[in-house]
Amino acid sequence: MGVPISQMWTVATYVLKQKLARRKHYPLVLMLEPLFRCNLACAGCGKIQYPPHILKKNLSPEQCFQAVEECGAPMVSIPGGEPLLHPQIKEIVEGLVERKKYIYLCTNALLLKEKIDLFKPSKYLTFSVHMDGQKEHHDFSVCREGGYDIAIEGVKEAVKRGFRVTTNTTLFEGADAVSVRKFFDEMMTLGVEGMMLSPGYSYDKAPDQQHFLGRAKTRKLFSKILSNRKKTWRFNQSVLFLEFLMGKRHYKCTPWGMPTYNIFGWQKPCYLLQDGYADTFKELTDATEWHNYGTESGNPKCANCMVHSGYEASAVDETFGSITGMFATVRSMIFNSHPNKAALEALDEPGDAPHSAPVPLTVSAAKPAERETAGV
Repeated sequence: MGVPISQMWTVATYVLKQKLARRKHYPLVLMLEPLFRCNLACAGCGKIQYPPHILKKNLSPEQCFQAVEECGAPMVSIPGGEPLLHPQIKEIVEGLVERKKYIYLCTNALLLKEKIDLFKPSKYLTFSVHMDGQKEHHDFSVCREGGYDIAIEGVKEAVKRGFRVTTNTTLFEGADAVSVRKFFDEMMTLGVEGMMLSPGYSYDKAPDQQHFLGRAKTRKLFSKILSNRKKTWRFNQSVLFLEFLMGKRHYKCTPWGMPTYNIFGWQKPCYLLQDGYADTFKELTDATEWHNYGTESGNPKCANCMVHSGYEASAVDETFGSITGMFATVRSMIFNSHPNKAALEALDEPGDAPHSAPVPLTVSAAKPAERETAGV
């Protein structure tokens, strides 16, 4: 199991309280971006495309704590940028641990060994490391030779010291399903707690706009990857969300489930779209015209999106929203191999897109759970 029982219990009781209160627009994970600055320039990520004066800005610990209290979500994902570049990241993490929030600190791990003494192992703190696939794919996608080796050393050090560690991978068009499955084996060998997955999303600032997946290709790719699953693989996210990626389930987007707070304020409507900002979480919830977003809305910006920041909260809501949803979750946790002869045979097929170089496997959607999701 990729999520500890204590965390599952906290999430379950929280969601059930929201259900009993008949609250529809409730947050599950706060996407807290304390800075946009980064030490990488990934082709599929647009965060560092902001002008220099924006990249120099940080949220203060007090601003972070206020956002967390205002939102009330049981989990906090700290993307960026690279959070380990924040001069007060130690204080931010310590304050959130004191508040008993489950934290996913999203990092490319280039600074993890250098900064790890700032932190203490806790059930509330997880390093969510952006691992972009096997070595060649990872280095190509982050545009840095040797990046994979540095990240692996960071993961090993964190695991050795007793920290919770997960990986966060976002897949793009042309991703090699066979390579991704081998990558899963490599991560499990390192002893990480679990892995998080999401398809890439075409947000405007990303330099590479050519390799984002459409919905049909997303389902095809994830069906090949996640069918005939090995028992040794552990995933740190909703099993129903993984079935959604495989095309086995249909969900409507619930962007309010993972609201974003950054140096500009509360971002409308979600982590990946920027349609303005609200001054308070209540304003974000009450004033955002949610019907204008999601696949069913007809909004072209949402047409191909299947990322965890929009849909994993939908899956979690189903789990605790009915007996049927709970039964489906338990069943999927027990019978999780998903045997599929056609998908197995498809692993021998060539990739969907001919590329002479490795196609980028990730820019964290939890940057990112993606995240990134955040282990529910």
